[in-house]
Amino acid sequence: MSILIKGAGVAGLTAAFELVSQGFAVEVSEKSEAIGEGASHYAGGMLAPWCEREAAEEAVLTLGLAAADWWEEALPGLVTRKGTLVLSTGRDQSDLKRFASRTSGHQWLDAAGIAAIEPALADRFRLGLFFAGEAHLDPRKALQGLYQALVAKGVRFHFGSEPAGRYARIIDCTGAAAIETVPSLRGVRGEMIYLETPEVALSRPIRLLHPRHPIYIVPREGHRFMVGATMIEADDDGPISARSLMEFLNAAYALHPAFGEARLIETGVGIRPAFADNLPRVVETEEGYAIAGMHRHGFLLAPAMARQLAEKLDLKDRRKSA
Repeated sequence: MSILIKGAGVAGLTAAFELVSQGFAVEVSEKSEAIGEGASHYAGGMLAPWCEREAAEEAVLTLGLAAADWWEEALPGLVTRKGTLVLSTGRDQSDLKRFASRTSGHQWLDAAGIAAIEPALADRFRLGLFFAGEAHLDPRKALQGLYQALVAKGVRFHFGSEPAGRYARIIDCTGAAAIETVPSLRGVRGEMIYLETPEVALSRPIRLLHPRHPIYIVPREGHRFMVGATMIEADDDGPISARSLMEFLNAAYALHPAFGEARLIETGVGIRPAFADNLPRVVETEEGYAIAGMHRHGFLLAPAMARQLAEKLDLKDRRKSA
């Protein structure tokens, strides 16, 4: 009898891929007509456990260390391993020093060091933190890649409605929709924009320290850059606010003036489900399990949650057969 995974975002597709790889029979249902149309669609795709540790629990680091390897094994060639560069526009660099004191796995770069790895930023910043062990990927390509791999492995997808039938377990990976059914979940609003300009070339994600939000700029193909992301305690998924849009544009311009002439080609808003400690978990439900509370760590921590789910399913099956 198959396991049904509800939700075809990063949590659902990652769980499906891990379970199929371990020999489970899986089907996937998605209420939308396509995969990854929730918060996963607007993700930064940064596999940055050391940077995320600055404002998160130690578990984000320990659970996220294997993420880049998992994604590379699942989708060879998708992961870019060029690290993360953290910068500050402040003159006294106090924010940068504070970030360094809360993290590990980094080295200090002076102006020459910054120019050596990001020539476009030459003479623009005096100091930076380089996290060489971090990586990134394009979330939309990753989701499409998992979907195609699962179809090739014979996984059946049900779009637009929930299938009728009996399943050995039902796994809830519905993201923000689970706020109504999983206790203690709350919604956190995240906003982002895409800019397009051939005048700037970056090789890795840049984190620009900001008083309100950790703003990052992630390079994509086609001279495009994803700029995000806010963390607002609200479950309103309406259009991006003027304040957030101005902050993103100001941050991009502060990184490089050429962004002032960039085209704004997309804005997006997603609701990230989160528990009080902002850590995801595998929760037992009446029908099976839920992978819930991914917060801002979807692509970083989804592989670890998928492995935890597989272990729980395997353990329960062994107990039943004993």
